[in-house]
Amino acid sequence: MSTPSPLDRRPAGPPPARRKARLPWMLVVPALVGLAFLVLPLAGLLVRAPWSTLLVRLAEPQVLEALRLSLVTATVATAVCLLLGVPLAWLLARVSFPGRRVVRALVTVPLVLPPVVGGVALLLVLGRRGLAGQWLEATFGITLPFTTAGVIVAEAFVAMPFLVISVEGALRGADQRFEEAAATLGASRWTVFRRVTLPMVLPGVVAGAVLCWARALGEFGATITFAGNFPGTTRTMPLAVYLALETEPEAAIVLSLVLLAVSVIILASLRDRWVSTP
Repeated sequence: MSTPSPLDRRPAGPPPARRKARLPWMLVVPALVGLAFLVLPLAGLLVRAPWSTLLVRLAEPQVLEALRLSLVTATVATAVCLLLGVPLAWLLARVSFPGRRVVRALVTVPLVLPPVVGGVALLLVLGRRGLAGQWLEATFGITLPFTTAGVIVAEAFVAMPFLVISVEGALRGADQRFEEAAATLGASRWTVFRRVTLPMVLPGVVAGAVLCWARALGEFGATITFAGNFPGTTRTMPLAVYLALETEPEAAIVLSLVLLAVSVIILASLRDRWVSTP
């Protein structure tokens, strides 16, 4: 008589895959409450939106002016962040130097710093009586506070960490053997970076730039503190929302819907970078 194999001695009952797992209600209930806490305010915008006059309000001169200024300043600020942030991310990811952890911490400070405090800091440095602002005005005649350029500076200050973190993470995850192979073939460091490194981390650069642009588009505290709130010059969409909420709430809802739509589109496009299925 043959000895039964271990496969024949299976436990009675349905297979493990067919067993229905019981939901842990101690976790599900708070999760649903948290979801409602985050979603209901956004749903309130959709419910109270003046849909019948939405297109008319979007075509109002002050709305178009704020939208145009926001798009221009956010785009220019993102370009500045790309020009400065990509080399900074490469420095943090590829070069070992004393105090690198401190530098990385300083780079990420604007993520947790209240934007109003960032605006005050910019005034103290780049204002007309600031540490560097006096020199800029005396030497080049450049004045940044309460100008469109000041809006770009404020937006770049708060948005650049998003780009640096994204690009640095991509650089750390890239395979450096390709860079080493290009270097052994005689390519210079600039050629290696331009022809090998940058194409490898391009998805991270694009994701960081999109997040950077979205953060710049929604910036409020540093902008109003450093650049002020002047129509056609520094009044971006978040500032227009704040102003319209006091005099014309429906216009504030329309502007908020535009910012909400932009945020949802950006987060949906970047979802695959954060969520992956096995």
